[in-house]
Amino acid sequence: MKITKDLYTGSLALLTDFYQLTMAYAYWKAGKGDQEAVFNLFFRKHPFNGGFTVAAGLEYVVDYCRNFRFEKQDIDYLAGMKAPDGSPQFEKGFLDYLSEMRFSCDIEAVEEGTIVFPNAPMLRVKGPLIQCQLLETPLLNIVNFQTLIATKAARITLAAKGEPVLEFGLRRAQGIDGALAASRAAFIGGCTSTSNVMAGRLFGIPVSGTHAHSWIMSFETELEAFEAYADAFPDQSVFLVDTYDTIQGVKNAIKVGEKLRSMGKELIGIRIDSGDLAYFSNQARELLDQAGFPNAKIVASNDLDEYLISSLKTQEASINVWGVGTKLVTAFDQPALGAVYKLSGIKSPEGEWIPKIKVSQQSLKINIPGVHNVRRYFSGGKAVADMIYLEGQEVDSKGTVIIDPIDATRRKRIMPAFYQSEELLKPIFEKGKKVYKCPDIQSIRKRTQDQLKTFDKTHKRLVNPHVYPVGLEENLHHLRMDLVLKAKEIEDESN
Repeated sequence: MKITKDLYTGSLALLTDFYQLTMAYAYWKAGKGDQEAVFNLFFRKHPFNGGFTVAAGLEYVVDYCRNFRFEKQDIDYLAGMKAPDGSPQFEKGFLDYLSEMRFSCDIEAVEEGTIVFPNAPMLRVKGPLIQCQLLETPLLNIVNFQTLIATKAARITLAAKGEPVLEFGLRRAQGIDGALAASRAAFIGGCTSTSNVMAGRLFGIPVSGTHAHSWIMSFETELEAFEAYADAFPDQSVFLVDTYDTIQGVKNAIKVGEKLRSMGKELIGIRIDSGDLAYFSNQARELLDQAGFPNAKIVASNDLDEYLISSLKTQEASINVWGVGTKLVTAFDQPALGAVYKLSGIKSPEGEWIPKIKVSQQSLKINIPGVHNVRRYFSGGKAVADMIYLEGQEVDSKGTVIIDPIDATRRKRIMPAFYQSEELLKPIFEKGKKVYKCPDIQSIRKRTQDQLKTFDKTHKRLVNPHVYPVGLEENLHHLRMDLVLKAKEIEDESN
């Protein structure tokens, strides 16, 4: 199959798991397709054993939902599917239903760049059961990956302590779509630029890059290669110095830097891509300073991640800019976030919401029932706790207790009169109509930085971070426990 522009145009409705379509068909057969339901998208554990997660992917979600429909070619494909007995997999009436269906759900979501925590909904989808069900796979695909990469980028940029982090993982990314989404998410997480030129064009991300070892090797000498590059880019000269001998490479860069200076230009810096980065960066810094280039930057690369950057910081390496590729865009140490999408309520024919519970032997996998939201409390500009609560049950001035959804012994009393608060789920779609204006990517990136500042540094530690309090409002906790007990009673009676 040729990779052409045509491959990426038209409907993406079939970008789903087959069982979503079989369930949709069964809902339709059972007359439940238009029954109103509510689903929540959330994750159960922070990635990378960290203490925070950065929400990302909402703009992709908005674009997907705005264009969610089954085109003729999709219906034709489904019509050609056969059941094991050779009959059509789906009845014509169901295919006609899909063909006429238009997105009409309500979606509330946390904004991109928001710091989020386990078990709290990142997206809430409310609408016809078939539509909600069909959105599960694509929404998880989008949010899982971009949130994972944005979080990894935030950890790396925190380790760099304010120094620029350049993302250049395109060649190691998981395919074309993965590379583009990773570049976008990495910028949201805090990277300052990308090597991915298409991501730069599509998303407005600054692009950056110097040259590779092949540039040096194509000339007779390293010095000649540096001189030719400086001639082409006199205002952007950053030389890769470790093709042959790193120290000699620095000396050659200095020679070309002196020529640049004689022309009124300035050496921007050097890049080291191998060897002992702490040792060679310190040696390079000493040579550059002695030669009168104290402002020349030292860029480091070579399979960096937050742990190696933190170690190099501890070693007092003379590195000013960090180039990170493989271990960022592939989320090298944890390749999936593991977010899930669970039904939490069904509306009765009388218009009442019936909370739904999934019971498991693992308390981690018992979902949170009902139509709920998340409220974050602040004191003195610092986030102190997140409360997951049932909409319609407001907390009075006397306060409430929030209870950890996994360990009920972990509790925190919330007195609203002493805190400021913010609802985290914002309206994105109402009855299928977009009501949210997606901010530009620079604003999203700034939101990430601003959000991180509201959390104590102990929550942002790379290793053994302090646990931020997130809990169920006590009424929601009691509802959940009652539904679990009721479900177990029904199971016992049936056995």
